[in-house]
Amino acid sequence: VVTPVAILAQDSLAAAARHARRAADACCRPRRMFATRAARRAASEGPVPWRPHRRAVDVHAHFLPKSWPDYAKRFGGDNWPWLRHTGDKPDGVYGYGRKCDAMLMVGEAEFRPVTAACWDVRERLRDLDAMGVGRQIICQTPLLFQWHRDAATAAALATDFNDMAVEMARDSAAQGRLEALCQVPLQDVDRACAEVSRAKRTGHVGVQIGNHHGARDLDDDRLVAFLQHCADEDFPVLVHPWEMSPVGPGNRTKDFMMAWTVGMPMETHLSISRMILGGAFDRLPESLRICFAHGGGAFPALLGRMDNAWRERSIARGKAQRPPREYMGRFYVDSAVFDHQVLKLLVETVGADRVLLGSDYPFPLGEQQIGQLVKTAPQLSAQQRDAILFRNAEECFKLPPDRTAQEEASMEELLVDLRQPSQRPRRPPCAPALPGRPQRGYTGYLLPPDLRWIGSPPPIFEPRGFGTLA
Repeated sequence: VVTPVAILAQDSLAAAARHARRAADACCRPRRMFATRAARRAASEGPVPWRPHRRAVDVHAHFLPKSWPDYAKRFGGDNWPWLRHTGDKPDGVYGYGRKCDAMLMVGEAEFRPVTAACWDVRERLRDLDAMGVGRQIICQTPLLFQWHRDAATAAALATDFNDMAVEMARDSAAQGRLEALCQVPLQDVDRACAEVSRAKRTGHVGVQIGNHHGARDLDDDRLVAFLQHCADEDFPVLVHPWEMSPVGPGNRTKDFMMAWTVGMPMETHLSISRMILGGAFDRLPESLRICFAHGGGAFPALLGRMDNAWRERSIARGKAQRPPREYMGRFYVDSAVFDHQVLKLLVETVGADRVLLGSDYPFPLGEQQIGQLVKTAPQLSAQQRDAILFRNAEECFKLPPDRTAQEEASMEELLVDLRQPSQRPRRPPCAPALPGRPQRGYTGYLLPPDLRWIGSPPPIFEPRGFGTLA
């Protein structure tokens, strides 16, 4: 039986609910106006993409300026890299659905076709938007290192290309979504350290180096001194293979792009192994943040073999003070491995907190849907997926929070009605109707403790604030 007191309580509560809805409507009206304008704008530009991982940070992406000085005239010599924008261009697609826009040359020899995404910020961001990538860290292609030239010349090149990299990252069209790594003249460690310090002041977030210089690997005392300087400057290091080793006489990797598919991964494996067995990690502070490209190459698959050799043969221990497996946690790797099973091995070997999203964009051998491997990996938890997609990169490179991505996530909720019905998230269930009153609204009424239900309340109803209904 519903008493008059209960009816009065219902009426008072219904009036309070009406006032609350009107107040909420007044507060939300500006947001709805903003959403309506955004909806009209989106309708004119096409469907609104659904981006559940808009905060993704790609730490391994390359760029080329559209042009640079004629170094052959400036310094003399031959076989300088340059871009040829005219002349015949090969047919076909050269990465991310794009046609060839220029040819990267070395002297008079064609090195590789490249696309406008290498230098055009708007084209790059159009690709990132389509793939749900929030930010990207760009670096030069290692061809521009020119470490075989004298140190003064390589230092001048490094300064030029570093300035062009940070200029591209700071372009207004980039909307704050690009960050830059610098390059250094590693043939002269003093000059390299000086360029790191300068680049940090000019806004770079880290440095890219090759995996060796000539016969010097990363456990060489001079290169360890450079890495120590990076640790002192709190400057992350990305190690990218830059010379693809020929295996045996006759350059047995020259065919079938095996220099890229076999040579590069083996070079990276060699670099990590040298840093462990050569004692570099034992000499360097744990504060050094160093990342190896291409998923660490073959290292994860062959770690067990190295670990076994360290235990069974004293000659295989080198200068490493601990078994190789115990150095996991001293370095990062990127996710450019292109296979779920390999990614699973990578995460199990180095840890999900040590894998960064890396694509090798905009080249044809890069991940053509950036982050898709991580997003669809069945073995990853939601926490591991977010760590690889953006959290680890934000920590490693000390990036500020991506406020734009957070704002976009809020806008996705406001623009929910633009999606097809099958894409709309389900609304929360309505609260049950009061006895004798129609069901209204999306939030439950708060009922006084003396108001009883006729029959049992539905299981979805959770009374709040006034005790338990009986």
